[in-house]
Amino acid sequence: MQNVVKNNNLLIAVLGLVICALTSAVFTALSCDYVLDSFQSSDCMALIITDTGIKSDDQNLEHQLSSATIAFQGIRDFGYALAIGSGMVLVAVLIRIRRQSRS
Repeated sequence: MQNVVKNNNLLIAVLGLVICALTSAVFTALSCDYVLDSFQSSDCMALIITDTGIKSDDQNLEHQLSSATIAFQGIRDFGYALAIGSGMVLVAVLIRIRRQSRS
């Protein structure tokens, strides 16, 4: 009985990881689509890079570049979170395998 509970806990952990991976994939695809649409705008104008950020003569383009930066930061942070979660599941699975080999 106790073995079944342990297997269920492992299944729940793997299921949670799969849900996180799916969410990450959807978030990444939508964010990248937005960024690509922003960069393919035909309204691209001259840009000036300053210490405070990017300045443009087109306010819409400046806003799109700022939004793209935020999107890429979000993708990066979500990727780190997914990597940490995956690492924790890997450690749990390795511990479980080691304990079963001792029994």
